[in-house]
Amino acid sequence: MSAARALSVLRLLAASTTPQPAEVLARTLGVPRASLYRLLREMCDEGFVTHYPEERRWGLGIATLELGSAYQRADPLVRLARPLLAELVDTTGATVHLAVLHGNETLYLLVERPRRADVLVTGEGVRLPAHLTATGRAVLAHLSRRQLEALYPHGLVLREQAGPRSVRDLREDLEAERARGWSSEQGLVTEGFSSVAAAAFDAAGLPTASIGVTAPTARADLEALALPVTRAAAALTRRLGGKAPQRAALRW
Repeated sequence: MSAARALSVLRLLAASTTPQPAEVLARTLGVPRASLYRLLREMCDEGFVTHYPEERRWGLGIATLELGSAYQRADPLVRLARPLLAELVDTTGATVHLAVLHGNETLYLLVERPRRADVLVTGEGVRLPAHLTATGRAVLAHLSRRQLEALYPHGLVLREQAGPRSVRDLREDLEAERARGWSSEQGLVTEGFSSVAAAAFDAAGLPTASIGVTAPTARADLEALALPVTRAAAALTRRLGGKAPQRAALRW
C-alpha cells in the first residue's frame, strides 16, 4: 500500500507546475495527513521528494531526475532501434539517425556513425525544425491535416534556404513523400549533405519515430538509400508490434 501511495504522490507532483502543500496531497489522495507526512519524510530521505520548509510545500526530488535520465539512456525505443541502425551504417557507410517528433521539431534520440564520419550538426539530444529534416518530414507526412496545422498555428513556415514557404507548400510536399514511402531533404540542414528517412509505426498505425541516413550530396543516390532505410523502418515497426497504415488511408 505504501508503495502505491508513494507512486501516487510522485504522479501528483509530476502533474503539478509548483510544489504542493501536504494537506492538498492528502486530500487529493484521500489518506490521513499523519500517514502522508510519514510517507513524505521517508521519500525525502531517499531523495524522491524535496521539502520547502519556508513554503510548507513538497516537490519532486533529485532522485526522480536520476531515474528519468536512466530511463532515457535505456529507452526501449532506442534499445530496439540500435542494432537496426548499426546494420544500416554497415550497409550504407553513412551516418544514421533515430528521431521522434517533439512539437514541430525533430528530436534526435540516437546517432550511429561510420568510422570515418562526416561532421554534421545532428547529434543525440539535438532539436531541429521538423519541416527541414528528412526524419521530421517522414513523421509529419503521416499526420492528419488538422494535426499538421496545429503544429504550425501561425500558418507560415519560416523559409530557410529552399525550404517550404507555407503550410500549404509543406502539405503538398509531404503528400508526395507519403505516397512514395520515404522523405528526403537536400542541403536544408547541412550544406552539401542530403538525407533520406522513413517512419516507424506503433500498434495503432501512428508514426512513432523515424530512421534516416545522411550522406554527402555529391555521392548520395536518394532512391538507392531509400531501400535500406525503409527496410530498417519496417523492421523497427515490427519490433514495436506496430503496423504501417495504408498509404492511401490518410487524405488531406
